[in-house]
Amino acid sequence: MQENAIYSVISPEGCALILWRDATQAKKAAAAFKPDAQHSLDLGVIDGIVPEPPGGAHADWDGAARLLKEALVDSLDQLDSYGGEDLARRRRAKFRGMGVFA
Repeated sequence: MQENAIYSVISPEGCALILWRDATQAKKAAAAFKPDAQHSLDLGVIDGIVPEPPGGAHADWDGAARLLKEALVDSLDQLDSYGGEDLARRRRAKFRGMGVFA
């Protein structure tokens, strides 16, 4: 996940509308579900944080693409060392563990 990205299945406004029936509570909702890269990493939702060029990915598309390529190649190189069954087992364990905090 890029360092300035957010990960969410719903917008903060949509979340606020569901929780408080008030879309203007979007900031409160965003703070509650913490969709940023560091919290996503801490929760195990993502495997790593991809750095962005100075000013952000939107300011330097080519630089962002280079950094993303480096991260993807590194990840694929690591995954290449596992067999198919081991990869499937690890993937199942990762997804089954999401949302489990006890």
